[in-house]
Amino acid sequence: MPDWLSAIILGLVEGLTEFIPVSSTGHLLLAKEAMGLKDPSWDTFIVLIQLGAILAVVALYFQKLWGVLIGLPTRPEARRFALSVIVAVIPAFVAGLALHDVIKKFLFESPLIICWSLLIGGIILLFIDRKAPPAVDHDAMNLPLHKVLIVGLFQCLSLIPGVSRSGSTIVGSMLFGIERRAAAEFSFFMAIPIMVGAFALDVYKNRDALDAGHIGIVGIGFVVSFLSGLVVVKYMLDFIGKRGFAPFAWWRIVVGIGGLAVLYLRP
Repeated sequence: MPDWLSAIILGLVEGLTEFIPVSSTGHLLLAKEAMGLKDPSWDTFIVLIQLGAILAVVALYFQKLWGVLIGLPTRPEARRFALSVIVAVIPAFVAGLALHDVIKKFLFESPLIICWSLLIGGIILLFIDRKAPPAVDHDAMNLPLHKVLIVGLFQCLSLIPGVSRSGSTIVGSMLFGIERRAAAEFSFFMAIPIMVGAFALDVYKNRDALDAGHIGIVGIGFVVSFLSGLVVVKYMLDFIGKRGFAPFAWWRIVVGIGGLAVLYLRP
């Protein structure tokens, strides 16, 4: 398979899965394994194209985010929201910096861990979607600081491939009384600094390995992930409001079981 086609496929997988609780990284690594992409540069590619999907959030929420930015000097609610995002992302920033090399060396190369994470995470998500405590917080722009810190701690679980960044934050949010739509929307906002940070760290650590050829392939994946991410972010909240998270939980369970069957039964 030509590299440009692999880049398109992985870009689609990234854009379609980054903001739903199914683990974009897990799906990307499984897709990479299925396509036989053994070169380590594809692991860096997977991290880099995530910025394309994140820019989809920035594009669709630009007016709201710009309002927060220009309101920081004068509006207390803007400062509170900015502080909430900062508090929420600090745990994952610290854990990511400390464990980056270990995760990329060991966990990124384990389809078994990914499949078990998908399966177990799907079961947990299904349970939380049905049995979560009554929601008391409905505004993603105005969540209590102690709750966003807890959500940030849950996000650290997503450093394990297959767990899902959005899945871990949504589960943490709903466990502590944040309504599902608000949980998903706040997860969007948290993703921006986290994924920009992951992008910058990976570019820095792999600066010597990136050449013009890699940049072209990354560009293809970046554009595809941005466009497909736009579609998902635009319609996800309405879908969640009508259907909840159960469809995503069942998808995780099916993919996890299917992946485990392949891994355990193959010669």
